[in-house]
Amino acid sequence: MARLIGGLFCAFFVMNVMQGAMLTVRAQEPELSLYATAAVLLDADSGRVLYEKEGNTPMAMASTTKIMTCILVLEQGTLDDMAQVSAYAASMPKVKLYAKQGEAYQVRSLLFSLMLESHNDSAVVLAEYIGKRYLSGELAEKNTSEYTVEESKQAVKAFANLMNEKAMELGCENTWFITPNGLDATETFENAAGETVQREHCTTAAELARIMAYCVKESPKRDVFREITRTQSYSFYENGRNVTCVNHNAFLSMMDGAFSGKTGFTNKAGYCYVGALERDDKTLIVALLACGWPNNKTYKWSDTRELMEYGLENFQYKEFLEEGTAYDEDRLKALPVEDGQTPILGGTAQVELEILERHDGGSGHGNTGNSPGDAECEGLLLREDEEIKVECELKKDLQAPVLSGTPVGRISYSVDGRVYLTETIVTKSGVERVELPWCVEQVFDRFLIL
Repeated sequence: MARLIGGLFCAFFVMNVMQGAMLTVRAQEPELSLYATAAVLLDADSGRVLYEKEGNTPMAMASTTKIMTCILVLEQGTLDDMAQVSAYAASMPKVKLYAKQGEAYQVRSLLFSLMLESHNDSAVVLAEYIGKRYLSGELAEKNTSEYTVEESKQAVKAFANLMNEKAMELGCENTWFITPNGLDATETFENAAGETVQREHCTTAAELARIMAYCVKESPKRDVFREITRTQSYSFYENGRNVTCVNHNAFLSMMDGAFSGKTGFTNKAGYCYVGALERDDKTLIVALLACGWPNNKTYKWSDTRELMEYGLENFQYKEFLEEGTAYDEDRLKALPVEDGQTPILGGTAQVELEILERHDGGSGHGNTGNSPGDAECEGLLLREDEEIKVECELKKDLQAPVLSGTPVGRISYSVDGRVYLTETIVTKSGVERVELPWCVEQVFDRFLIL
């Protein structure tokens, strides 16, 4: 009976502990009700995903594709250049500028057409404008307006290659671009291993957010990208007609701090959106894929607002090297050095340690680098329940000779198992090795001189 009672008590105790643990986990999870099939909230300063729902699932992304088209044209083109319109570009489906074969438009005008009105023909004109530079000499010199459909497709393919190269540079391994405008597409090709591969035009919510973070924070053309995408209306007169482009990113006026974004829709992708907001020293990116189909056009706005508000209300910036978090350098003990010279003959050599180039952060949040984790951060946006784990790895001893500044360990700062900052522990001074000439000198100095 005693064993039975004891067993029941233990079972009751374990169940209570497990229930408490489950409640703790639930308390940490955000209670968000989103329409989107895939969604991500990203801290653009650190590259850290703050919230995700199917964030790594490859899906069609419609005209959000155009943020990559825009940034590549800005980085490789010239705003005052004129880009010719081919028959292939003019044949693109609505929504379109209705550019005609043989016309030429200023690149600046086409970029506003691309990002504000999401014109599909403008995307192809811009893709051919850049892509033709990567074709053979004859095609590179040929007027684009005279291209055959096949030649145009070669130029667009060259531009898509640039899009995919940039995506890989940014660490986007599940993104594949085929079209510059986001129209659904599938292609079959042979990879480096000689295998036949079929790929669809797709990305993930996490990688779409990553690309947007690059556009607004890291690209050398980020200021121009921001200027274009936050413009409410832009007019130009070219080829005998006046054109006014109106920004369809309604979220720009829905929340204070919203400054950039791009909508998208195809029958396959559904409604998609990627947007950026700056407020309270935070830069937040939201990416949504498959956020409803007609008549659910407004779902993307409510999802974006919910995610942005969640980020603003629940995350605060914390520096790794601030007081109370940074590893205390005074805890570093001197390391013994085997076979090292000492002031007293027969003593144990030791060397003092220090943390290399320690600094106290500053107001910036660091740099995401070309892909998440490439560059270290000075701090992170953290929820109240999230903790920074500080670990010190250090050698137990050293072998002489030891040079001053020799790395002997590291201090790592991690959150949820991912290391965001490392510091190197080095020796403060050097220690020479015990050798016969030194031993003879020590004996002579200590015992033979009166």
